[in-house]
Amino acid sequence: MLLNKILTILLLPSGFALLCMLAGLVLHKRLFIWLGVLVLLLFSTPFISDALMLAVEGSAGRVPVSSVKNADAIVVLSGMVEQVKGAPLGEWGSAVDRFEGGIELFKAGKAPVIVFTRGQLPWQTKEIPEGELLAERAVMSGVPRSAIDLTGKAGNTAEEALAVKALQGSKNGFDGKRIILVTSAFHMSRAVLLFEEAGFEVVPFRVDYQVIGKSGLTVLRFLPGGKALEQSEKAMRELIGWVYYRWRMIL
Repeated sequence: MLLNKILTILLLPSGFALLCMLAGLVLHKRLFIWLGVLVLLLFSTPFISDALMLAVEGSAGRVPVSSVKNADAIVVLSGMVEQVKGAPLGEWGSAVDRFEGGIELFKAGKAPVIVFTRGQLPWQTKEIPEGELLAERAVMSGVPRSAIDLTGKAGNTAEEALAVKALQGSKNGFDGKRIILVTSAFHMSRAVLLFEEAGFEVVPFRVDYQVIGKSGLTVLRFLPGGKALEQSEKAMRELIGWVYYRWRMIL
């Protein structure tokens, strides 16, 4: 998994630009250096980054909870808590809408069980798996502990899908195969692909939109910035991941 992450970084604008610049310095070719600069400039503009993010978000906006079909379980993917010293349950990151969306769905009676994944990256073994923190926060939000399921540890979305699959039908798990999957809009296409591959019937519930309500076409949309580059790479990481898993499934 670590190798996959490294290879992905090299395909993203910053990694690709760095490779171009290094090649230019080693080979004494200014063309490669300017190519790297051009890539950074293009993907650092809000016009390009928003177009990429819109492509992966896949829908115009969040659907009302009332319109979501009932399911056997609500599955909330990890990736929203930063573990900080002095904060026993961590501090919310930018994707807190995943948690809030899952709680809203549960309280609306869309499923009898809410599942949190024990997300934990390989280099964060000393940290508490995120799902355990989310489960405690869910109890504080009024969800009965008996209605909360936790998966085994998972380091990425593919592992989360398999971990939820292992929970399905187990002694402490949920019954049925229809799930409401809650994750960030930009992450949903890849997540649905992996959960369907694991055998689930997926009802997507997209949250954490990145580009809704942005300003119109102005000169500022073409000025490079760090946030735009970060958003471009976030969108491209999803596109690369989707292509990789789709290719793997075909083979």
